[in-house]
Amino acid sequence: MKKIVTISREFGSGGREVGKRLADKLNLSYYDKEIVEEISKETGLSEDYIKDISEKGVYPIAFNFGRSFTSFSRMQVGQTEILVKQQEVLKKIAEKGDCIIVGRGADVTLKDYNIMNIFVYSDMESKIKRCKMKAKEDENLSEKELEKKIIQIDKNRKNFHNLISSSEWGDKSNYDLCINTSELEIKDIISPLADYIENWFRRK
Repeated sequence: MKKIVTISREFGSGGREVGKRLADKLNLSYYDKEIVEEISKETGLSEDYIKDISEKGVYPIAFNFGRSFTSFSRMQVGQTEILVKQQEVLKKIAEKGDCIIVGRGADVTLKDYNIMNIFVYSDMESKIKRCKMKAKEDENLSEKELEKKIIQIDKNRKNFHNLISSSEWGDKSNYDLCINTSELEIKDIISPLADYIENWFRRK
């Protein structure tokens, strides 16, 4: 049986780290930014533009009334092309099987496959602390600025999820497992989590 795990996550909760460590522990392929790279390769569009669309489901640059409607229409086509291509890439990945996919609405796109959906979340204090630890050297946001950034990114993720699904992003009933990483060292939960995942697929 193919093992396909999708990980949806709040920004700063450590969901990406959970996914990467689990992939290494379970010897599964890992997909995150690789999905954006593949879409960029197939469409010729920049990775930054694709990331904005696939994360937010909105145009990365607000519509300017100085633009022609023809130009705006091209942007709409670009958005649709990216979303369709993303679904195609995710399904190709799922056909290969045995993988962990972080974000990109994979839990929705691959709902007809035998997948395990995980949601990773955390309290704000822990998210801010984690963001500070992983910040680039030239990034010096205050805690208030970080909180604002976290709230906005999670709002974008929720909006994107709502664009492609009628289910609620973050609603525990839509996931097979929800993990609260507040005040936890992620490396310490990987072994028991890997065992849980193995047992979950074994029961299937």
